Amino acid sequence: MIDMELLARKLADAGQGHLLKFFDRLDAETQVRFANELDALDLELLQSLIKSHVLQKPQIALPQDLQPAPYFPLIPRNDSESSYYQKADAAGAELIASGKVAALTVAGGQGSRLGFDGPKGTYPIAPVSGKSLFQYFAESLLSASRKYRTQLHWFIMTSVLNDRMTRDFFAEHDFFGLPENTVHFFTQGFMPAIGYDGKLLMADCGSLALSPDGHGGTLLALRKSGMLELMQQLGVEYLSYFQIDNPLVPVVDKRFIGLHKLENSEMSAITLAKTNAFEKVGNFCIGNGQLLVIEYSDLPEELAQMQDENGRLKFIAGSPAIHVISRKFVERLTAGGRLELDWHRADKKIKCIDCNGNPIDPTEPNGVKLESFIFDALKLADKTMIFEADRKEEFAPTKNATGVDSVESCRLMLTDRDARRLERCGVKIPRRADGTVDAVIEISPLAVWDDADCAAYVRQHDLTAVEAGAKLYLQ
Repeated sequence: MIDMELLARKLADAGQGHLLKFFDRLDAETQVRFANELDALDLELLQSLIKSHVLQKPQIALPQDLQPAPYFPLIPRNDSESSYYQKADAAGAELIASGKVAALTVAGGQGSRLGFDGPKGTYPIAPVSGKSLFQYFAESLLSASRKYRTQLHWFIMTSVLNDRMTRDFFAEHDFFGLPENTVHFFTQGFMPAIGYDGKLLMADCGSLALSPDGHGGTLLALRKSGMLELMQQLGVEYLSYFQIDNPLVPVVDKRFIGLHKLENSEMSAITLAKTNAFEKVGNFCIGNGQLLVIEYSDLPEELAQMQDENGRLKFIAGSPAIHVISRKFVERLTAGGRLELDWHRADKKIKCIDCNGNPIDPTEPNGVKLESFIFDALKLADKTMIFEADRKEEFAPTKNATGVDSVESCRLMLTDRDARRLERCGVKIPRRADGTVDAVIEISPLAVWDDADCAAYVRQHDLTAVEAGAKLYLQ
């Protein structure tokens, strides 16, 4: 039972006494729930963040010695590097086959920006079959499990908003062929939204206005949910981390995982060559001896446009939020039940109630949401590693309904990837004058995991050409 007098004093001392203004109006059940919600607040942390991130905008102090971060290139530069990559391939394949690698997917978002009512993972993304993002990844995991003769586990971070719907979606579809005991759901943490006056906002008279604490909260949520302990029991040592909105990403990448192992890295990252100096992705940099990701909006213009002797951007390494993370690193970072990552401010329009309990639906930003980003954990690692990937093969984010990083662009990139794979296997692909594929092509992940599988499929089905204008689904 919560001591309400003590709770009231704590809230008042923290400048948040207004949260109990309507408490006596609530029914007994709501009082208990709301009291527990308030008692769980880290008031000391909130007071500090309000002072540093709400009452003033935090100043971004970049290191004076900021330099581009080094990385392993996609194509080996010499025989020695080529040999090292082959060694990494073997090491990664062994780790996957021995069950020491699991997939970790951040899937707490809703599909509202896509004009879709439901968890983003349930959105039908495949260009021909209409498979959802969840199904596409599930079948990729099944295919990889068969390839490596193992059973990969999948850890999925949901949010309080979509957890039930996500679990029900998997149950309704029989987990897309995955053994139910290999799919593990856990929910991310939340942070209260804060008004510009430093007061926590209330969604109604008996609840706070809460928002997810960002993908940086994944690491702490793993501990609080018991998933770290489960991973240890399962023998999982490495996590292949990716976000739900990018179906091009390999669910496990033997070379990336192998390099992570050989380099004794605690947290590793994929990098993509930026398309231009101001592309809206984070920049991998070295500053004060640490690997940092500097947001595109924080990198000074003169650095963003700086070129090397070959006319290439010096700060070319962009972050697509694809990582390999060692389980022991997460255990170390979260050992005290807290995770010391940087907090980032976002000014938002936040639905809430006013001082009289009346609902407010603002048309302009009225408060701050605070979130942490997983890439900030890189600077806490004793050893890190960055590996370059091919954007066309690994990055097709689905953030908008149309335009850049959209459903449209993602489906086109899925078709393009599968068309290139067929071409490498000798299949003639129809192309328009501008080089784009004159067909809609989808290869089921269940049918093909890699180029070797594709070559076997092409031979088995005597596939020699794709007709112009065709809508082709290979399964």
